Amino acid sequence: MVKSEGENDGVRIDKWLWAVRLFKTRSLATEACRAGRVIMDDVPVKPSRSVKEGDTINLRRQPSVYTYRVLQTVGKRQPASLVANYLEDLTTEEEKEKARHRNLVMFVRRDRGAGRPTKKERRILDRLSGKD
Repeated sequence: MVKSEGENDGVRIDKWLWAVRLFKTRSLATEACRAGRVIMDDVPVKPSRSVKEGDTINLRRQPSVYTYRVLQTVGKRQPASLVANYLEDLTTEEEKEKARHRNLVMFVRRDRGAGRPTKKERRILDRLSGKD
C-alpha cells in the first residue's frame, strides 16, 4: 500500500527537533541524537527514530534536562510564532532555574580588567601612550 503525502505516520526525530526550532541546524540535532542527549522512553535515540503525536522527548543540555510532548509532527522548519502548535513544554521550573542560574554565573564570572580592554580603557591607554 502506498501512502499519500497527507498521511502523518511520523517524522525523523532529528528533522522534527530542527523543524520546531529546538536546534539551529538539522546537523546539530543529528549530532545531539548520536551523542545520546535525546531520550525517549528512558533510551537514547538514533537520529532516524520516528516521532509520533503524544511522544515525550527528553533533551539533555547541561545542566538541565528539558522535556517536551509532541503535539503534532512536522518536517519543515516552522516560524517561531507557530512552534507552540507542535510541542508542549513539560520542563519543570526547577530545571529551568538550573539553566538560568548557569547563564547568570557564566555572565558574572568575568573579573574586571581581565581580557581585552574596554573602549573607554583603550582611549585612556592611547592618550597615555601619545597615540591620541
